[in-house]
Order: sequence, then structure tokens, then C-alpha cells
Amino acid sequence: MKTLLRPARLTPGARVAVVAPSGPVPEERLQAGLDVLRGWHLDPVVAPHVLDRHGTFGYLAGADADRAADLQSAWCDPSVDAVLCARGGYGAQRIADLLDWEAMRAAGPKVFVGFSDITALHEAFATRLGLVTLHGPMAAGVDFLKNGRAQEHLKATLFAPETVTTLVSGGAPLVPGRARGVTLGGCLSLLAAELGTPHARPGARGGLLCLEDVGEETYRLDRYLTQLLRAGWLDGVRGVLLGSWERCEPRDRLRPLLADRLGGLGVPVAEEFGFGHCAGALTVPFGVAAELDADAGTLTLAEPALR
Repeated sequence: MKTLLRPARLTPGARVAVVAPSGPVPEERLQAGLDVLRGWHLDPVVAPHVLDRHGTFGYLAGADADRAADLQSAWCDPSVDAVLCARGGYGAQRIADLLDWEAMRAAGPKVFVGFSDITALHEAFATRLGLVTLHGPMAAGVDFLKNGRAQEHLKATLFAPETVTTLVSGGAPLVPGRARGVTLGGCLSLLAAELGTPHARPGARGGLLCLEDVGEETYRLDRYLTQLLRAGWLDGVRGVLLGSWERCEPRDRLRPLLADRLGGLGVPVAEEFGFGHCAGALTVPFGVAAELDADAGTLTLAEPALR
């Protein structure tokens, strides 16, 4: 697996567009997020349909065509330096094939931030644009708005990425060892849902795979992992980092499943890396070379996420 193209870091005064590719966004949370961004001396602009709600499917932030147009317009606007997702939920998959990827490629690289349902777009940006993206807190996310650690780690990644090239785990290794590879991943259920879709990544070969999820029964997590295993998608993976499993079963109930499904890969597996649906979630760049030391509980990037 090759490393991807790194966008430029942000500087004070940079214009950042806020989009809603997935679920509807509460206005008060959006305004609070914009205040945080302004406090970082950024110039946030809100895409036209961010506060929309679909007339039939209330779990969507407006019509598919409008959500896609917001993302594409923001990306292709030469005055915009970064595109930040407002929240997750569901809906990113519905717009992935509505985007003009040739136009977006022609617009050049810029920073893209999100997680959860945005996993589908991280995968698309990797396969269609060859671009490093940031798996990190979203502008109207509750955990982001109320947690200084999440804010500061994202801010450091955006403005001074050389200061956050090592991520530290809070847990013991599930499978010990060290490995080098290129980071990828996101929400487990979304990665499983990507299988068989147009332009999907063929597999995690050569990668350090980051996995997390939220609100899933253990048997469902079993099913997603088993699907990836049966599809051969995990063949050749170099290592696995596990993030948060919020609103899933307690860790002592999940650990046997994760060991059962991932232990046979013969690669290091490290737990509790603090990314995903959790308070104080760290920002993890996808598409960069790194070394995982499961025994020490560290992920060390070979170079900063942004140039």
C-alpha cells in the first residue's frame, strides 16, 4: 500500500467550509462549532444545505443531490483550504457516486476531516483522489464541542502536525508486536458496507488498520469482521489499531470477540487508541506511513499528516 498525497497545513486566516454529507445538524451545535473555529483564527463558511432535513427521510441532512453539491462546491472552491464535516449519522454512501471526482481531483488537494459515517468518504478520497484525510472530530459533534482534548489535538494536527506524530494507546496489546504500514480504516460497519461498491478499496494489504464503532451488538461486530475476513479484505494487513466501542458491550465482553476474529491474522493488534466515538477523541491521519508498536502502545507517523 502506497502513501497518499498530503495536503498543506492550515494557517491563521484560512477559509474552511463546513458541510453535512450525512445526518441533519442541530443549529445550536453548528453555531458552537463555528465559534470554536473562529477562536482558532479560521474563517468558517457554511455550505448552503447544512441545516436542511430531508422531507421523507429525516435521518438525512437534505436531498442527496444537495448534500453532494455542497461537498463538491466546497472542494472545488479555490478560496477554501479545508472541508470539515459537521456530523456523521448516515448518508455519505448515498452521495459518493454523485460527486464529480474528476473535477474534485482537478481542484487539487486540501484538508478533509470527519469520522463515523464519513468513513465512506475517507475511502473514496483515498481511492479516487489518492489523498491523505483526517479521521477526527466534526464541527458540530457533541464530543468535540465539550472536550478540550479533542479540540486541541485536531487543532495541533491542522496547524502544527509535526507536534502530534505519535499517538499513545491507553491499553495493553491484544496481540503484541511491531509493524509498519500505511494507515487506513474508520468505522467497522461502514468498511464492511463498502465491500463490492464501485471503486472500493480492494483490501487492507500493507496497511495499519484503524477500527472503531458505536452502538453495535457484539454479534453484529462479529458479522462485520467475519465478512471482511471471508472477503479476503484483511489479507496482508500489517497491524490493527482499535479505537472506541461506545455504547457497545463492555470491553471485557468485546475483547474475546476481537481476539477471536483478529488474532488469527498473525499481526500486532493494539487496543484503546482513543479515536472514534469517545470523549477526547484523537485525530488520526489516513494514508500516511507509520509504525505500530503494540507492546509500547504507540503509533508513530513517519512524517506529519499535513505538509
